[in-house]
Amino acid sequence: MRSQPHVLGIVLAGGEGKRLYPLTMDRAKPAVPFGGSYRLIDFVLSNLVNGGYERLCVLTQYKSHSLDRHISQNWWVSGFHGEYITPVPAQQRLGPRWYTGSADAIFQSMNLIDDEKPDYIVVFGADHVYRMDPSQMVQAHIESGAAVTVAGIRVPRKEAIAFGCIDSADDNKITAFVEKPSDPPGTPDDPDVTYASMGNYVFTTDKLVEALKRDAADPDSDHDMGGDIIPAFVRAAQAYVYDFDENTIPGETPRDKGYWRDVGTIDSFYEAHMDLISENPVFNLYNQRWPIRGATSHLPPAKFLRGGAANDSMVGAGCIVSGGTVHNSVLSNDVVVGEGSVVQGSVLMPGVRIGKNAVVRNAILDKNVTVADDGQLGVDLAHDRERFQVSAGGVVCVGKSALVD
Repeated sequence: MRSQPHVLGIVLAGGEGKRLYPLTMDRAKPAVPFGGSYRLIDFVLSNLVNGGYERLCVLTQYKSHSLDRHISQNWWVSGFHGEYITPVPAQQRLGPRWYTGSADAIFQSMNLIDDEKPDYIVVFGADHVYRMDPSQMVQAHIESGAAVTVAGIRVPRKEAIAFGCIDSADDNKITAFVEKPSDPPGTPDDPDVTYASMGNYVFTTDKLVEALKRDAADPDSDHDMGGDIIPAFVRAAQAYVYDFDENTIPGETPRDKGYWRDVGTIDSFYEAHMDLISENPVFNLYNQRWPIRGATSHLPPAKFLRGGAANDSMVGAGCIVSGGTVHNSVLSNDVVVGEGSVVQGSVLMPGVRIGKNAVVRNAILDKNVTVADDGQLGVDLAHDRERFQVSAGGVVCVGKSALVD
């Protein structure tokens, strides 16, 4: 039997997530609730654990308290064989400074690599919604002999201008790595699509350590994984692309195979929620053969009173819909919708309270928001803009604990 490679997982979870404001007003982006009972970080952690990797370090920095608490309360492994999943806050190991970039975050956490002594290091981002078996990517990396392998997802060329793009040869060797190009490169087998970087990397350990040390000594570097480290490996002809289309997941369907969403804006965050709620969802949270682990709930089941109803929606534990109606929406745990109220095309996070005869349309309400009796959102966008943030796509976003009257 072939011995398994010794792999350390590093999850980069220190981003501020400015484009998701106000959802990131007092929490890190990976801690933002998603899909009713999850946090964004739950997707990458589920993928790594399901893939057999249970030695994971989550590098945090900005507003990390709720993220640290979520990991500590909901993510644990047996530890019988040295497994661990642990948040690692910025510790200023190299002097009085915070991380200056994603590469610097790993460089300042070199003690984690020294302690574990892995053969390979998986470095994944913490704020995308997707399913992926990372062990298949690791195996492809080992077989290629590359110093780094970059996960690439095929996107239409006209849409690729928003991503870091990969140009590759027939043997999958990366020949160029360009950020948001005006003329994205095609793939070797299809000129109409482009490999967009997913922000997921597999490194051969000694090669990564050498690259991080060189980068740290370069005063002109931004110390960024995608902007500095990967291009350096490309110039050295040591980088390969892994085609996400080749990744297979138990229980996936043709409809949700290859799903990946960068939820970096309010509109993309909203659209990813809408992907969850159709009869045949674009992304299926109910695939128990590759489960997404979320927050543990000790709440009772949802309850519907006085003719209250929810259609084409997801409703979390502890919710009470009392005489109101919910359409095409995602209700997290512990949400109350009052009599005569209508919630349509909206995302309601834990603890939201909707009073009587209120209307909420095309909105995202963060934790503990209260909509007063007869309150309205998404009806008069001009009025909503005076009080709250309205996205380019017309989604009204209300920050934590706000009162809507």
